[in-house]
Amino acid sequence: MMIKEREMYMQEVVLQTNNITKKYKDFVALDSASITIHKGDIYGLIGRNGAGKTTLMKLVTTLTTKSGGSFSLFGNEDELIESKRRIGCLIESPAFFENLTAYQNLKYYSIQKGIVDEEQINKVLKVVDLYKEKNKKFKKFSLGMKQRLGIAFALLDNPDFIILDEPINGLDPIGIKEIRDTLKRLNEEEKITILVSSHILSELYLLANHFCFIDKGRIIKDISKEELDLECSKCIVIKTNDVKKATVILEQELKTTNYKVIDDIEIRLYDYLENSAKVNKTLLTNDVEITAIYESGISLEDYFNSLIKEGVK
Repeated sequence: MMIKEREMYMQEVVLQTNNITKKYKDFVALDSASITIHKGDIYGLIGRNGAGKTTLMKLVTTLTTKSGGSFSLFGNEDELIESKRRIGCLIESPAFFENLTAYQNLKYYSIQKGIVDEEQINKVLKVVDLYKEKNKKFKKFSLGMKQRLGIAFALLDNPDFIILDEPINGLDPIGIKEIRDTLKRLNEEEKITILVSSHILSELYLLANHFCFIDKGRIIKDISKEELDLECSKCIVIKTNDVKKATVILEQELKTTNYKVIDDIEIRLYDYLENSAKVNKTLLTNDVEITAIYESGISLEDYFNSLIKEGVK
């Protein structure tokens, strides 16, 4: 795909919510949530249990009704029935029959959905890497295999967009990797846009390219992976009133371009992490006025916890 085509592809909006709200009497489960998901995204929804992740997913799949706000799918706000046909979801796991095989279970749901092409069953089983197990009874599946069969169920309608609620919950490391590999393959090879939720940021980080943090029903941060890396990466923060001169010295004297200019007064340097004193001395020697210099960087978990504590918008 050419760069310009790729940019146009990523600019197409698949889901947009505008101040969408859900109330249960006096309890606000979701409070004025606004998100935008572009075609090609793997959009990670992060939050503790009960934060509002499932409520948001149920609203945009019309499994429950909204109390306020609006949303559009594929640019359509009014023609949701037609747009929903392009969506697959795994929010409440389908009731698979223990004594039926993987193939038989999917055939049952294919009939319910009006899908007549039985080859579609084989196709989705291959996509989730369960084709060789298609004649095995569901009760003999591991938890990870059951989750992948659930994803196969979500793919039966050949969707452009899938919504998955906590697909790695309760899985062991092998099962988590299997789900992650499956979702990456769906995104990269099948060009499917994905909205996936989890309460484990470190795992979702390995999968998603955009993150939305939600707590107590409110969106507290919406951030790209590049921005998240920038905020979490270990670095030397340099505060100066002459950013331009400082960057010239970094390049000429310290022979590094591994830095990022944040604004008019801040540079983040990703080299010399063990020798910030040398950076400070070099800048001062070259008459760069430093107002502050210090090391920064936090773990993903600490970042998540700090957002919840601060309630950052």
